This record gives sequence, C-alpha cells and structure tokens, in this order.
Amino acid sequence: MSLPSRIYPVVDRAVWVDRLGGAGARLIQLRVKDLEGAALLEEIRAARAHAARHGVCLVLNDYWRLALDEGIDFIHLGQEDLDDADLEAIRAGGIRLGVSTHSTGELDRALSVRPDYVALGPVWPTRLKKMPWGPQGVERLGEWKRLVGSVPLVAIGGITLARAASCIAAGADCVSAVSDFIAQPDPEAQVRAWLAATAEGAVFQDGSIT
Repeated sequence: MSLPSRIYPVVDRAVWVDRLGGAGARLIQLRVKDLEGAALLEEIRAARAHAARHGVCLVLNDYWRLALDEGIDFIHLGQEDLDDADLEAIRAGGIRLGVSTHSTGELDRALSVRPDYVALGPVWPTRLKKMPWGPQGVERLGEWKRLVGSVPLVAIGGITLARAASCIAAGADCVSAVSDFIAQPDPEAQVRAWLAATAEGAVFQDGSIT
C-alpha cells in the first residue's frame, strides 16, 4: 500500500482543494463540519471537480454514504464513525479507507478493518479541537510504524513545516495539518515548502537525509 504524497492538507472548503491542489498537493482531505443538506453536497461536488482537474486524491471525512453516492474514492473515519459505518458497502463500492487512532486499542480496531492508512495523533498539542488524549510525541510514530507494517502511517496534530521532516524521519509515511496550510499568508508557497521539506533525499536540520 502507498499514498500519493508525503503531505496531506486537511481543509474545510472546496476552494482549498483548488488552491492547494494547484500548488502541488496530491492528497487532500475535505472535512466539513458546519454544512448540511444541499450546501454540503454542493461543497463535496465542487471539491471533487477541483480534485479531478488537479490530479488530487480527494479524501472525504466522515460522510461515507455521500462518498458512495458521489463517487468519492477515499474516506476518513474516526473511531466513533466506525460504529455506524457499513464497511461491507464501503469496500464493495471500491472506496479506500483511512482511520484515526490514538491508543493501542484503537490501533488494533483500525487494523482489523484493513485500512488503506492509519493516522496517529495528536503528535503535538493542537488547538483545533478538544481531545481526551495527550500529545503522542514523535517517538510514538516509530512504535506505530513497527506495528502497522506496510500500512501507510499518517502523522497529524500540531504539525508545522518545521516539524514535518522529523515525523518522516521517525517513521511516518505522510504528514497532515490544517492551519499550517490554510491559515498561512501564502498557502500555495506553504505547500511547496512542505513538499520540499518532506521530499525523498531532503536534508534535515540535523544533517540526516529522508
């Protein structure tokens, strides 16, 4: 298994798929929490169109039924989402699946559903949402990678451009962030900087190489 990119922006509107995809991001998650009904569907369809134009692998957070209906080929589910998701329908529809984990028990559960990636977080403290888990730390990434084997590992939570390379060095296959992309003065330049920092052969500040 593999992912199309080492960087993974998470965005709340379709316009970001257009902007970040145009800058070179090839794996983007659409996570919309404040829309429903026709407005939500419109946002998903716009994101799908932007993704197709830029060659982006679009991941839809949570709304697996809409992913089936709208032809979105990748979804991300949290542990609570797994309680209600029809995993047989998701697999029958050819949809790839990413799952959030925060503990070894959650990791065991995630691996039992044969995910296409596992996300571990928060690696560092994050202010975007309240979480019952403390920061996992970079060292946990290496531990998780040994446990997941060939399943891609995504690091998320408090990750910045300065921290991204250390996650790759520790064992993550991919690094994800929200505000370090969309809250920057020049999001497109930020994408290009993340791509350079995590590229194979990039030199870290300590002199090691990816």
